[in-house]
Amino acid sequence: MAKNKISVSQAVERDLRLDFFRGLGLWMIFLDHIPDDVVAWLTLRNYGFSDAAEFFVFISGYLAGYIYGPIILAGNFLAATKRLLLRAWQMYVAHILLFLAFTAQIARAARKFDNPMYKDEFNVANFLAHPDELIWQALTLRYKPVDLDVLPLYIALVATAPFMLWAMVRRPNLTLAGSVVVYILARWFDWNLASYPPGTHWYFNPFAWQLMFVFAAWCGTGGAAKIWPLIHSRVTLAIAAAWMLFALLIVMTWHSPFLESLIPKWMIKLIYPIDKTDLDMLRFTHFLALAVMVSRFMPRDWAPLTSNWLRPLVLCGQHSLPNFCLGVFLSFGVHYILVQNPGGVWKQIVLSVAGMAIMTALAWALDRTHRIPNLFVDVNEAEASPPAIKPGAVLTSSQ
Repeated sequence: MAKNKISVSQAVERDLRLDFFRGLGLWMIFLDHIPDDVVAWLTLRNYGFSDAAEFFVFISGYLAGYIYGPIILAGNFLAATKRLLLRAWQMYVAHILLFLAFTAQIARAARKFDNPMYKDEFNVANFLAHPDELIWQALTLRYKPVDLDVLPLYIALVATAPFMLWAMVRRPNLTLAGSVVVYILARWFDWNLASYPPGTHWYFNPFAWQLMFVFAAWCGTGGAAKIWPLIHSRVTLAIAAAWMLFALLIVMTWHSPFLESLIPKWMIKLIYPIDKTDLDMLRFTHFLALAVMVSRFMPRDWAPLTSNWLRPLVLCGQHSLPNFCLGVFLSFGVHYILVQNPGGVWKQIVLSVAGMAIMTALAWALDRTHRIPNLFVDVNEAEASPPAIKPGAVLTSSQ
């Protein structure tokens, strides 16, 4: 019985596609957080219903199912729970530190340039006026400045993942069906977590976004293999391509009055609003269409993933948490530089590229640090502990 148990420290083959898309999502979040940035036109949200948020939630759920599902199935529920809760705690600490640095950055810019617009635009005016009250609201994840909404969602999903995975490995289809029911009830009865000020709610509704996370975990625990023939069928490919083209057309109507005039009014009433807070089905299905395309045309052993050209994105994806925090910090820095010192398109391009380069440099430095051997290990601890995780395994602090 003991021989069949899987160690939490056991290395798992890394899928570089996940790192690549997580890194791509980090760059897109950085660019999307810079208002009126011309480079942000390259991001996904300008060409379809979904954006980088779906990337991250799906990848997080898939990795949770792929890595910890077998561990829980083998009887190591407490070990997997410890690891997942530790990850949730790391994200919580990162969120609080980012909150303090972000608000200090905005306060300094508002005071230095005597421009209260920054405080109002990023929802930190109340905190600066009443820090004694708002700090508790921030610690309990009720108060969040603009651009700091996504980490609390991940914290909630990862913290509850052990119980979801316990059910998933035993009754995968029933667990997924339960997730669908929660999603429907959340949208029907407006379930959401309270935020601050009173009367507001979380921007990313965890009762709705859990569907993406649970579906991804279902795929990671073997669900994707069960429907693999369906995913790779020509009919599915055609439907996915048609849906992506339809999404592109709708998004283009937001920028072209002529294209907007071509859309029937009944269709406009049917599809709008495309709600991000409650994970509108248009967003969910658009992401699924993208996933079908990726699985079809980018296999696991896709050669460019190991090339130097894509190495920056892969590295950023392998160190997603620190790079997410840095990206949010840098996005405001670029924003206030462009506000205080307006320039042309070239200035936006240079600053945007510089921000992505800094994120890549951080990822490279962290990668080099992780490769340095630890020569100061206690002998007793080394004898009692299981083997360390191999370089490149998915169970690293950069998950």
